[in-house]
Amino acid sequence: MRICRRLFAIFFSCVFFALASGAGLAAVRTVGGAQATGRPFLDAAKKAAAWVRSSAIRTPEGMTWPADPKDPKSVNTTLYAGTPGIVIFFLETYYATGDKGFLGDAAGGADALLSDVVTEQGTGLYEGLSGVLFALEETFKATGNQKYRQGFLAGLERIRAGAVRKGAGVEWSSVTDIISGSAGTGLFLIYASHETKDRTWLDLASRAAARLIELGKPERGGLKWAMDPQFPRLMPNFSHGTAGIAYFLARLYQETKRKEFLDAASAGAKYLLSVASTEGETCRIFHDEPDGKDLYYLGWCHGPAGTARLFYALSEATGDASWLNWVRRSANALLKSGIPEKQTPGFWNNDGICCGLAGVGEFFLDLGRVLKDKSYLEFCDRVTARLLARATLAGNQISWVQAEHRVRPDFLVAQTGYMQGAAGIGTFLLHLDAAARGARGKIIFPDTPFDN
Repeated sequence: MRICRRLFAIFFSCVFFALASGAGLAAVRTVGGAQATGRPFLDAAKKAAAWVRSSAIRTPEGMTWPADPKDPKSVNTTLYAGTPGIVIFFLETYYATGDKGFLGDAAGGADALLSDVVTEQGTGLYEGLSGVLFALEETFKATGNQKYRQGFLAGLERIRAGAVRKGAGVEWSSVTDIISGSAGTGLFLIYASHETKDRTWLDLASRAAARLIELGKPERGGLKWAMDPQFPRLMPNFSHGTAGIAYFLARLYQETKRKEFLDAASAGAKYLLSVASTEGETCRIFHDEPDGKDLYYLGWCHGPAGTARLFYALSEATGDASWLNWVRRSANALLKSGIPEKQTPGFWNNDGICCGLAGVGEFFLDLGRVLKDKSYLEFCDRVTARLLARATLAGNQISWVQAEHRVRPDFLVAQTGYMQGAAGIGTFLLHLDAAARGARGKIIFPDTPFDN
């Protein structure tokens, strides 16, 4: 097995360098400028880190960064747009460079987060305590400083204490989803069980899963979930709906082998495929019901780049390779969409991990590695070229000015954070740099299935 993996690493590196000699590398050289090091994606990521650094706010507790450098009040503690995601980016930059200055940046951000362990409201992954604790634990692993591990453990106890008995299990609020609800919290608890070697966190995740299964609504022979019973729209894809909840259940089945979790995850996938647009060997699922059944996003949040994670997780959980067909059909939906050269109603002026180019590029980079498909790497190269061509270069810094919201196309902001800003885009560039060397990024997010 080790020999096979090593051979594929060599193959991947050769393929990627061949691809990078085209449009992607041309764009990176433009961004990289005169001080290129022979690792152009790393050069670009370091320039993104320099831009994020430039907005740092030093406080008695540590360091923070506003999501919008022009708005100091935009400092926040979400993994989605705030300090935790920037900490992760600086940690990855440290791992890629060995430069302890980046480790110091990460530690400064983690210092500021320590006080949030006792004040953070909500337990979610991308919005809530789980994201804070993820950043603290990863900082502990990089620094060895026990204060970050102690903060991580204290926060876990807050999550345990905050679980409220409801129906067949527990919940922390009425929200169910990956972003701020029980599914994201549950994925973090799986991560915590690995970090602590303590299966009681899996037990807590299982109780949350039991409540989620109870909340599933039978539909078309499967199950679907609302983000919140009070929310008027149902969004079926990864970030706020059925795909994300079913994904958590599939991942939990892999850890526990409890059949009810796999059955519910499969039922979620069955519902999604029953409403999917599948013409031309593709797979797309509409944005929302009742108003958005003709709108198809393409990114991580509401599109194939996110929803395909469920199909991949089911292939891993069951050993049934037919699920990989739905992964490939999800990828085909993107390959045939006309992006990255053109925009679509569900893929607008956005460069980030959540809704835009970096998230699609990351998806195809992962698929190229796990499915060993050169066409996916070629598409990743095109996406990367477009991403870098859109960068704003100012001296030794780069940023991306974009529209976070599809419905606010004129609201253009260069953000620092992970899911909508330079930290996430920079992390994607670091992953490209690692892939070019036959390696991987160091930090694995709790919601990714591509961890092998």
